[in-house]
Amino acid sequence: MTSPTEHPRNELPTLAVAAALALAAAVSLGLARFSYALLLPPMRADLGWSYLTAGAMNTVNAAGYLVGALLAPGWLRRYGARRVLLAGGAASGALLLAHGLVTADAALYLLRGLTGVASAAMFVSGGVLAARLSSRTLERPAASGAGPSAGLVLGVYYGGTGVGIVISALLVPPLSALSGAHAWQWAWLALGATALVATAITARATRGLDPAGVSAAAHTRFAWRPFGWGLASYFLFGLGYIGYMTFVVTLLREQRLSSASISVFFGVLGIAVIGSSWVWAGLLQRQRGGGALRLLNALLALATLLPVLGAHPLVVFASGLLFGGVFLSVVASTTALVRHNLPPAAWPAGIGAFTIVFAAGQIVGPTLVGWIADGAGGLRGGLACAAGVLALAALIASGQKAGSASDPR
Repeated sequence: MTSPTEHPRNELPTLAVAAALALAAAVSLGLARFSYALLLPPMRADLGWSYLTAGAMNTVNAAGYLVGALLAPGWLRRYGARRVLLAGGAASGALLLAHGLVTADAALYLLRGLTGVASAAMFVSGGVLAARLSSRTLERPAASGAGPSAGLVLGVYYGGTGVGIVISALLVPPLSALSGAHAWQWAWLALGATALVATAITARATRGLDPAGVSAAAHTRFAWRPFGWGLASYFLFGLGYIGYMTFVVTLLREQRLSSASISVFFGVLGIAVIGSSWVWAGLLQRQRGGGALRLLNALLALATLLPVLGAHPLVVFASGLLFGGVFLSVVASTTALVRHNLPPAAWPAGIGAFTIVFAAGQIVGPTLVGWIADGAGGLRGGLACAAGVLALAALIASGQKAGSASDPR
């Protein structure tokens, strides 16, 4: 068994392993969750959903995500991060395939919930592995020269979600537009198959990453109080950002943007997520307290407000570019906060705790925005509310201070 600082000679480069891990983020969030924004309009039209029902589908998914986040620490202790990641990926792919075989609301609710459980297990375990991988660049700089920074490694992992968003933008619109009843089911089938292929690639490239990393017995509990401001901010982030990701495509359709423009918008958003790995790497490396959470949530509030203020294509694309370039870096910033301020044995519990509050916010967000959108304010009112929540998240993050960091760099 090797330690995190010992590496066989035929080991893949750090960034190559990070890119393989990024496919796990692509599956767990890009394919399993955010693709729903593109599928919502054809499914809503075909199945006769209200905005409340459409939002509730994502609420159920977020509830499943919360369950998965609560169970993940135990699974990590028992099975190890890599096994949990691969099991979550295989389950996510199978469940996405099953979405393409049903039309009843009850069955779709069940599948969205189970997909949330599987994707949370995959995302949390991937975050733990990315945090361990990032430590390599800090522990052996002399041997490897100017390698990637820890912030960049984390950014590459979380930026993988953008790969899933881009794939969704390429697959979902053309498949949903096929002739025949319930054409949107073809998109779910394609997403499921893609998830299984991506998980197989991740499995092959990460074989030497997590023999155990930190042994199960070494895992320690997470002290919530010192991270209270960061956790509260992250809860509000989960509540606010998911309203945008659930309903922005539907708003653009209401504003009469063409299907081609909407596909390009979603693709631009995904590409911006991928590029964010490099944009914010330095910030994640420097900020040991809540500074990154504060800045990134403030930018997200602006991005969410832009399509409310105007439907001009330049405004819309600026919103997608800014939102995509920021929102997964908020997630990365919480992992960086944990890595900066806790010893490695506490990383699984710390990442799990932040994922729990993130999931709790996502439970509230879609239904709240959908409820507001069904009222006189419409979707503009719902997204304006989401922007306000994100602005509050930025304000609260200011209270998070750095603790006794285990990493002096």
